[in-house]
Amino acid sequence: MIKLIIKTIVLSAFVSFTMLKSQSVKEILKQNGSFRKDTIFSVKSDSKETYLPVTIIKGKEKGPVFTIVAGIHGYEYPPIIAVQELLKEIEPENIKGSLIIIPIANVESFQKRTPFVNPLDQKNLNTAFPGLENGSPTEQIAHLITKEIISNSTIFLDIHGGDASEDLLPFVCYYNRKDTPENTKRAHELSEKSGIEYVVSYPYTLKSTDQSKYAFKEATQQGITALSIEAGKLGTVQKDNVNLIKTAVYNMLEYSGNYVTRKLKSFNKKPIVLLNQQDYIRVPEDGIFYSELKSGDKVKKNQILGYISDEFGNKKQDIVSQTNGIVLYKVGTPPINKGETLFCIGYNE
Repeated sequence: MIKLIIKTIVLSAFVSFTMLKSQSVKEILKQNGSFRKDTIFSVKSDSKETYLPVTIIKGKEKGPVFTIVAGIHGYEYPPIIAVQELLKEIEPENIKGSLIIIPIANVESFQKRTPFVNPLDQKNLNTAFPGLENGSPTEQIAHLITKEIISNSTIFLDIHGGDASEDLLPFVCYYNRKDTPENTKRAHELSEKSGIEYVVSYPYTLKSTDQSKYAFKEATQQGITALSIEAGKLGTVQKDNVNLIKTAVYNMLEYSGNYVTRKLKSFNKKPIVLLNQQDYIRVPEDGIFYSELKSGDKVKKNQILGYISDEFGNKKQDIVSQTNGIVLYKVGTPPINKGETLFCIGYNE
């Protein structure tokens, strides 16, 4: 069962919010005037309870509804901290249209310091979309985001980073959905205006009946302009990545017409690098991984990327690149498990 909690409560320093009467996001967006409203959706499944925090900031003038989501993976800290700072800085009088902000989508994962999955049901929110109304906590959260958030968005931005074991190069990405060219063009333009050097486009092959799995892929499937920022790595807070995310978000908000008091900034004068293909190297067997490579390194076809050993230090096999490209992300810690993504190598074709 999903319902909006009705009363006022002040939480500790990290999150404080005012509970509203039972209203949908759509009803809140219809309210007159310029305002900020912080609310939560309660999630209950059997004896397990959690919640989804949502902030809505509405300006005086009409404009797009720009949604920002952080913390779908609760161990990806730079996106969460960047959005916390944005919540402190953005004022309704500087907004045209509306912002919907989910500061931490996976509260239990964040609080329990759990990589990838929600500890309440051991499910990965990033592969649960569109979710289930009466499913497990993770499935209910995905359903809430799908029905209450994505469906009311004009632009949907999902912010991720490297989880506890992931070494990641900052990039911004979108799906190249060719049957909705205007949305794809807008996502590409927002990506370029973000100021992030690397822009990645993914192929889009979903049918309308296919499960989307990922939040911004669900938004793309619904015909909404959608994209994602990836910044941060190895389960720590890096101030440079927090600032990179914030600057990118402000740049996108200004370009979309949602933010009216700031000029676009760039991180550097380097040209945009577009990567429209990805080679995913999966872990072939359990073991200990050794590699001198890091995210952002360029690799060549047939290059040895590292090797796997057993617990006694015996070499089991080399990992070899199948393409020329750049390491977008990789496992950055020694333990590896069969089937995991060991490397994602981006390239242009």
